[in-house]
Amino acid sequence: MKGFSVLTAAFLALLLSGCATAPPENPENLCSIYQENRDWYSAAQNTQEKWGVPVHVPLAMMYQESSFKHNAAPPMQYFLGFIPIGRASDAYGYAQAKTMTWDDYVKETGNSWSSRSNFDDAMDFMGWFIYKTHKINGVSKWDARNQYLNYHEGWGGYKRKSYNQKAWLIKVAAKVDARSRRYAAQYKTCKEDLDSSWLWRLFFA
Repeated sequence: MKGFSVLTAAFLALLLSGCATAPPENPENLCSIYQENRDWYSAAQNTQEKWGVPVHVPLAMMYQESSFKHNAAPPMQYFLGFIPIGRASDAYGYAQAKTMTWDDYVKETGNSWSSRSNFDDAMDFMGWFIYKTHKINGVSKWDARNQYLNYHEGWGGYKRKSYNQKAWLIKVAAKVDARSRRYAAQYKTCKEDLDSSWLWRLFFA
């Protein structure tokens, strides 16, 4: 009975972890992020298998976009300083995906039950976008800098090099690239642990 209780508790913990919406405690460290949210790592693995996207690139982009807040949105704008007139864009969720782009993703993937506030769906969306960027503009799926520029400016904007008129955006893209490289280095130190099964960790960790 004791063994059964332990397994039941572990199963419930896994179910509840999928509902977690609080940002990770240490967002600068990929190992900490994925160890705290094992279901997030599973989502990243699924994205890697489906879209050929490394687990660290979308994570670095997502951190820049939302700081891992499930309900992130652009700040409200005000007229005369106190009358709300709406937000700068309709971007929302972990990936800060705009409604029109998200609708294109849903149409192409058939993921009609997806939600921008769900980490698994947001990660799959980013995998789809990175894959499309590679197909359309020839940007490597490992190139976080240029992937982020596509993500921000759109495929057409990137082709027109609209980012050259935005010095601040080039700095942000460099920041995303640096974080992606740190995440990649960190991943090498914890990949074996992350890849171990939850049952192995339960009894032998």
